[in-house]
Amino acid sequence: MRKVQLILIDGMRPDALTGCSSPDAAWLLAHTLHTLAGRTVVPPVTLPCHMSLFHSVDPARHGVTTNVYTPQVRPIDGLFECLGRKYHCGMYYNWEELRDVSRPGSLAEALCFSQYVHGFERSNAMVTEAAIRGMREHGMDMTFTYLGWANEAGHEHGWMSEPYLLAVRESLRCVRQLIAQAPPQCITIVLADHGGHDRTHGLDIPEDMTIPVMIHGMEEVGKMTKRVSIKDIAPTLAALMDCPVPKEWEGQNLISYLGRSDSDA
Repeated sequence: MRKVQLILIDGMRPDALTGCSSPDAAWLLAHTLHTLAGRTVVPPVTLPCHMSLFHSVDPARHGVTTNVYTPQVRPIDGLFECLGRKYHCGMYYNWEELRDVSRPGSLAEALCFSQYVHGFERSNAMVTEAAIRGMREHGMDMTFTYLGWANEAGHEHGWMSEPYLLAVRESLRCVRQLIAQAPPQCITIVLADHGGHDRTHGLDIPEDMTIPVMIHGMEEVGKMTKRVSIKDIAPTLAALMDCPVPKEWEGQNLISYLGRSDSDA
């Protein structure tokens, strides 16, 4: 049975991926189907972006518009609810507010390593190790790994500062470890939730709205020809796991568009 993993580096701008002098970044771009021009949702803020990532709708539909969770007035099943009926899903993260992206009963394993206790640098490594164990030893079919250090460095030191680029480089090192330790034939999607400018994010500007998206494990490699939204990720993962999706989801399955341009779609 196919395994999939989703890895998110919070706040990683595409130009940070290409400009951080990381051999892991170069390896990823050489071995993935990717775009450096993906688009997130408005507002480009962490929790709203994650709700849109997992529920494939805009914040105006799911109702979360800040980093404070608001229960959905008209609930939509998210990716974990859809996959959790059939598969074992695990979530590994170091920003506790993400606990609400899944509803109770949809996860087989959920581990948070608090940045307030361990710090983001150490907890990034702890999250990575836990996700590897989850897939290799604990039988997870789908894992979500969240790495929060880069976003914290952006807020503290500024996006594209050297401390921020260091956090991106080290986060990409974690990504390489997760891919290297994944089971055979595992499909991995790597992306960011938003970018940033100065020491903040949240505006409808390219620095905040543009995200990289990379898919490893497919036969195809190179640049994606289709425009990609963060809302496309949940339908893509559901399709890889042969799982039906709610009619409310707005994103597209990227796998069905491989090799096609927008003018062909």
